[in-house]
Amino acid sequence: MGDPAGIGGELTLRAWQARRYGAGGFVALDDPDRLLQLAHDIQLDVPVTRIGTIEEVPAAFPNGLPVLPIPLIVPAKPGQPDPRNAVAVVASIKRATELAAGGLAGAVVTNPINKAALYQAGFTYPGHTEFLAALTGASGRQIMMLASPTLRVVPVTVHASLRRSIEMITTARIVAATLTTEAALRLEFGIARPRLAIAGLNPHAGEQGALGDEEITIIGPAIDELRRDGFEVSGPWPPDTMFTEIARARYDVAICMYHDQALIPLKTLDMRHGVNVTLGLPIVRTSPDHGTAYDIAGHGTADPTSLIAALDLAAQLAARRMAVGGN
Repeated sequence: MGDPAGIGGELTLRAWQARRYGAGGFVALDDPDRLLQLAHDIQLDVPVTRIGTIEEVPAAFPNGLPVLPIPLIVPAKPGQPDPRNAVAVVASIKRATELAAGGLAGAVVTNPINKAALYQAGFTYPGHTEFLAALTGASGRQIMMLASPTLRVVPVTVHASLRRSIEMITTARIVAATLTTEAALRLEFGIARPRLAIAGLNPHAGEQGALGDEEITIIGPAIDELRRDGFEVSGPWPPDTMFTEIARARYDVAICMYHDQALIPLKTLDMRHGVNVTLGLPIVRTSPDHGTAYDIAGHGTADPTSLIAALDLAAQLAARRMAVGGN
């Protein structure tokens, strides 16, 4: 569902149009009446089919968008988030997770949420990633990856202030994030021997301690440990040069120290095709690499490219998990 006041509903409708005759269908966990009204308001020819069980999806999908009903408390108004609908947003996430964990769905693809609206309703998690980890019993093991055809990035620290993020960086945290990423690249992305580039924290990767010593005292030891264990790891890379075209050809993923160090280059290079992937969960979860876009909600101009990329990647990852005997 995502935030019902954002562009998630329009993206879902447009994704059905784009994938109607393609391989693999999906089901929306949403309020069917709101989707019908939205399709009417923005003049999209998308039939909405209310279903009772997920087993009905294959037969229903070619003829209309299948929806497992999650009713809203109050009607959604584009661009105007209402905390009263937080219960429906949370319910849709829980239900999707249950379906995937139970083997009834191949993956969970989430639309953008408004954390502030959820917080007002008592939601206690920093975001989707942490909530999904708690629901699946994987708290502390979740890793956020942003992936596009141009670049893959993993931030070691995510939803924290910059000051707090720096305090959180430890050798053990870097090693754990890298190991989870390496396993996912092998087992789910099909890369036999992943090349892992680890970013420095300070300008010019510290310049041998002249601009900060975290590369010497924290990041370097993590790299040494990973190399001793046989992984193909390089770094610490100067953050200002590791995202050039020439540099990107030398690795499969960039392990970054904090949120913006990872997300700014990816979103600058290819935001339309960027996908958020949660690693370390017993289920596959992806999402678009953008927010609720309240400023254009209800206008009929939202671009579904990132959601379609998220659906496609989710299907690929789920298929690879099944091929190697995973969940």
